[in-house]
Amino acid sequence: MSQASALDEFERLRPRLFGIAYRMTGAAGEAEDLVQDAWLRWQGTDHDVVRNAEAFLVTTVTRLSINAVTSARATRETYIGPWLPEPVSTVDDPALGAVRAEALEMAVVLLLERLDPRERAAYILREAFDYPYREIARLLETSEANARQLARRAREHVGRERRSSVDPDERARVMTAFVAAAQAGDLEALEAALTADVVSISDGGGIVSAARVPMTGRDKVARFVLGAVTKFAVGSYPLLVECNGGPAVLMVREGKPDTLLSFDFSQETQRRGAPEGAAGISRLMFVRNPGKLTHLEALIPPDDPTSDGED
Repeated sequence: MSQASALDEFERLRPRLFGIAYRMTGAAGEAEDLVQDAWLRWQGTDHDVVRNAEAFLVTTVTRLSINAVTSARATRETYIGPWLPEPVSTVDDPALGAVRAEALEMAVVLLLERLDPRERAAYILREAFDYPYREIARLLETSEANARQLARRAREHVGRERRSSVDPDERARVMTAFVAAAQAGDLEALEAALTADVVSISDGGGIVSAARVPMTGRDKVARFVLGAVTKFAVGSYPLLVECNGGPAVLMVREGKPDTLLSFDFSQETQRRGAPEGAAGISRLMFVRNPGKLTHLEALIPPDDPTSDGED
C-alpha cells in the first residue's frame, strides 16, 4: 500500500475512529487526540503487512480509548461538580461514523461513563458499529463468549437506566414548549413539560457558575430553570441546534457559546397538564464548562446579534 493509499484509507475511516473514541471518552477534544495517535501509529506501520486496515485502525483507537478511560477515572474523581459529556454537533454526521446512532445521546454517553471500560467498548462496537462478537473478542483479546457477556452486561445496565423511547417529533414538540415556557416565565407550563422525577445536572467544571449538585423533582427543577433564565439570559439568546443526535438549545453570548442545554425524554402515564402517556423531559443537562463548548462555535451564525463583530 502506497503512502497516498494509506492516507486515503485513514481519512475514509476517520469518522468511524472519531465516533468510537468519542463514545468511549465523552470528550470531543480527547477523541481527536486519540485519532491523531492512531494516525501516528498508522504512519509508523509497514502497510504491506497489514491485511485489513480497518481492523488495524479500529483496534488501535479502541485500545487507546480503553487506556484513556482507565486513566481518566482518577481525574474525574477530582472534577469540580457534576461531570457531563462534551457535546458534539451531529448536523453533518448524524451517527458520527456509526452504522447506528447508538450510545450517542448525551444521557447514554453519561450512563456509559459508569461502565467498566471493556464493557463500554463491547457495547459501543456491537450496538453502534455492528461488529460481530468474534471481531470484538479479537480486539479486546478475550473469548467470544466473554465478549458477548461484556456486551450483555452493558446493555442490561443501559436498559435499566433508560426508559421508553420517545418519537423525534414528540421530542421536538416538548422541547419547543419547554423553551417557550422558560422564555415567558410560565412556571405552570414549564412544569407541564417535565416528568415528576426530572433531574437537572449542571457542569461548570469549577470554571463558571453552575449548580454543584443535581436537582430532582418537577417543582424544584422548574424553579431552578426560571431562576437561571432570569440570571443568565440578559445579553444572550437561544439557538436551536442538533447535538449528539438530538435537539438542544445553545445559549450564545457575545458571539460565543455560553451554555448547551441537552434533554432526555421519557413517557409518563400521569403528568400535570399533559394527556395520559404523553412524553416529558426526564433529564436536563446544562453544559457550561467553556472548554467543552469550543467545538460548537461553528453552529453560531455570522450575523449573531450579541457579537460585537470583533475576533
